[in-house]
Amino acid sequence: MIVWVNGAFGAGKTTTARELIELIPNSTFYDPEVTGAGLRHLLPAKRLAEVSDFQDLPMWRRTVVDTAAALLAEVGGVLVVPMTLLRQEYRDEIFGGLASRRIPVRHVLLHVEETILRERIAAREEPGMSAADAEVRVRQWAYDHIEPYRSALGWISADAHTVDTSRITPCEAAEAIAAAVRTGAAGPCEIVQTPPPAAETLAAGVLLFDAQDRVLLVDPTYKPGWEFPGGVVESGEAPARAGVREVAEETGLRLERVPTLLVVDWEPPRPPGFGGLRMLFDGGRLGGEQAGQVALPGPELREWRFVTEEEAAGLLPAERYERLRWALRARERGTVLNLEAGVPVG
Repeated sequence: MIVWVNGAFGAGKTTTARELIELIPNSTFYDPEVTGAGLRHLLPAKRLAEVSDFQDLPMWRRTVVDTAAALLAEVGGVLVVPMTLLRQEYRDEIFGGLASRRIPVRHVLLHVEETILRERIAAREEPGMSAADAEVRVRQWAYDHIEPYRSALGWISADAHTVDTSRITPCEAAEAIAAAVRTGAAGPCEIVQTPPPAAETLAAGVLLFDAQDRVLLVDPTYKPGWEFPGGVVESGEAPARAGVREVAEETGLRLERVPTLLVVDWEPPRPPGFGGLRMLFDGGRLGGEQAGQVALPGPELREWRFVTEEEAAGLLPAERYERLRWALRARERGTVLNLEAGVPVG
């Protein structure tokens, strides 16, 4: 199990987490900042210059998951992780990766009133740093992230168990967290994800349209970017039938006919992914009443919407958008297209 302590920069996460490992039996402290510092020695300076925060590096997010899983495999028990996560898609990716390894996460938010938070940041001292360096490199960083924290507070507080630390000590905050974990008040996050594939996979997606010919997209909680309804085809399952099953599971819609094939796209392996075949089917146009009955019955999906092709370009990762673009051309022409890495061949 992991207890993830979230909160604004300067909220006292690290100090509280160190107090917490004294209260939770068989617990270990893991600071993902160490992982970020390590990447600064591994990645080329050119790559590091492309991001302003190591959290923006996909490698950091993958490494945090792998390191946490390896630590738990080595020492067992509970891992206490103090780390600010303000971008929901990064939370989704990391917690989803942990869920795929069957590691439950208890998400806790240390919330501090902004006036008190600013006072704490102003009084903050960094060991081994001069006052001037601390002001520029640490305090200013914390000040700059107050507004992003305020903007993210809505989704974080909805997802995490909140402990108001405005007027309590880190020791008292740790005691409150330990009690919440013990009583179940800080329950496991609902993000779920199937284990990562160990070989190439076959996946089936279904395109569903409204009366304006906008296509239905869904927003998974366990990975960044939007997606089409669909998923991995199970052993012995027909791809089109798999698409029908996934549509029902993800949206609550029961398709009355087997969808027709639009594209077959070969996705090349990109470590740590193995790639495989990706098929997109035409599920047809939904009636007005049916389109309004879309539901998200499980914790895997956060949102759904009908979008134009242009709007989809801003929501889908590049390779999925290319798959959609060619699927729409195939639908217009009444044909089936064979793609390799999103490019028609043959």
